[in-house]
Amino acid sequence: MEEKPKKLVILYATQTGNAMDAAERLGREAERRGSPVTLCSMDEFNAEIQELNTAFDVLIVPMGFGYFHHFSFDTPSKTKTASIISAIVKNFNDAFFVAKKLDRRLSDLGQQPLLKEVWEMISTHQGKGALDPWMSSLWRALHQVNPKFFPKDLKSIQMQIERARSMLPGKFSHDKSKPDCFLKMVKNQPLTRAGCGRDVRHFEFEFVSSAIKYEVGDVLEVLPGQNPAAVAAFIQRCNLDPESLITVHPGVMESAESNAPNVPIKLKTFVELTMDIASASPRRYFFEARILYVLCSSSKLYQPTRRRTCYELFATAQHEKERLQYFASPEGRDDLYQYNQKERRTVLEVLEDFPSVQMPFEWLVQLVPQLKTRAFSISSSLSAHPNEVHLTVNVVSWTTPFKRKRTGLCSMWLAKLDPQQSTGLYIPAWFHKGLLPPPPPSLPLILVGPGTGCAPFRGFVEERTIQDVSGRAAPILLFFGCRNEENDFLYKDFWLSHAPENGVLSEQRGGGFYVAFSRDQPQKVYVQHKMREHSERIWDLVLEGASIYVAGSSTKMPSDVMAAFEDIISQEAGVSKEAAGLLLRRLERDGRYHVEAWS
Repeated sequence: MEEKPKKLVILYATQTGNAMDAAERLGREAERRGSPVTLCSMDEFNAEIQELNTAFDVLIVPMGFGYFHHFSFDTPSKTKTASIISAIVKNFNDAFFVAKKLDRRLSDLGQQPLLKEVWEMISTHQGKGALDPWMSSLWRALHQVNPKFFPKDLKSIQMQIERARSMLPGKFSHDKSKPDCFLKMVKNQPLTRAGCGRDVRHFEFEFVSSAIKYEVGDVLEVLPGQNPAAVAAFIQRCNLDPESLITVHPGVMESAESNAPNVPIKLKTFVELTMDIASASPRRYFFEARILYVLCSSSKLYQPTRRRTCYELFATAQHEKERLQYFASPEGRDDLYQYNQKERRTVLEVLEDFPSVQMPFEWLVQLVPQLKTRAFSISSSLSAHPNEVHLTVNVVSWTTPFKRKRTGLCSMWLAKLDPQQSTGLYIPAWFHKGLLPPPPPSLPLILVGPGTGCAPFRGFVEERTIQDVSGRAAPILLFFGCRNEENDFLYKDFWLSHAPENGVLSEQRGGGFYVAFSRDQPQKVYVQHKMREHSERIWDLVLEGASIYVAGSSTKMPSDVMAAFEDIISQEAGVSKEAAGLLLRRLERDGRYHVEAWS
């Protein structure tokens, strides 16, 4: 009996979608070569590394930061890893930190890399061209390892295709299909002064049914609504009937236990809940398939054709076909990047730019980006607000290179909701653990949260205030930063109310609250400057066993804050910078230094 091939597992972690794009390309190429493929994000992957050798043949990991910390490195060194073949696409701006860490862990388990790492920056569009030769090397190496499962080339391969199919997990993911709860907005409060150039909001939600028992430091995901006018325009542009009923079945990438609905659903409702038609830019495969097979109505086998765009197959206007052919060519790569990603064109806008393209709905439903939940750090304590959860949200807006106004789908949707007029609107929500574990009341805390990074720490302060009622809790030292005291001092009254003598932020109790206003003086002042001003207090708390929590922007802030801690330790302990850095790394290993950063 012919041996069945084990699956090729491709894991990715992504924030911008670039790693997901690369993973999908790898998956499609593997599938064309006859290999069963499972494509999955690392935060949704259930198996531990020690289980891979019994279920899978190959592990390929193209990854970005994403929720990488959910992936475990605690696998015992005795684990058998002989059947795991690791080929890691490393695409990090921060010195390839996460990929290096995984690479080292697999090496510790006795795993030899299949081929040399590709130290390329596929997080930029220039680097994507470098992925092609690396992929060619990958398939040659896989063929040498297992010629039966991985043919050397595509010459002898024939494939039958019924319709377009996404490689990515289905619209109804196994752990996201059913919300943990539904929320009703009861408060929408601006935290910044009107006209200051930034719009940060405080949102309060009530649980519609029973409350979820979340903890401080947890993360809330909400599914945003879409503009009804945009949904109507998309349906009209695609010549669809909004009232027609469709049935969704689990795809080949989903298990039989998938929670995908098997009852008819209105097409309009399906588009509203699953297809991001007016916010996300189409991924690369929406324009281009590396090798695409020409569809026809017969059931015979199809032969590979030249590189073609999905749109080109359905465009009837010659000038549109020529433009799509150019976008699909190597010469048109940069122009496609400028047209699509840089300008953040939406699916609806692209379809409107190519009016002769008429794509079947079964193609659209697989190629349109999935409407995703948005994750926010919870800014409340359930102990202080038993039936509520609060969020602190920056309403995202920007201007493209061609001066087109863009806004964040979820943040703008939330900002436009009026609690008085949307009483019947129930928001699907999911809760999960973040990277900031809830501290016990006896643990001193050093918190650094500039901008909206202060959001989780509002919950920390509320929680500790409740704990302080039943027994004196440990102090909190909080550093906050913003541009101007008058414009964007988020939660000013709240922080100051907890800073007096008996408050958990009071200096008299060993804590404190210090603010850096970066634009209120000629020379900019940031949180790291305020930290250095209070280095002795910080060092005293570290010696008392304090844990450090840092939250906010993932640009320079986390590294600048860590550099400030190194300076403080070096100065107060009288040791070298190298020794101070070693101490910080030990704090990380001991679970006393936590960072939650977002882009």
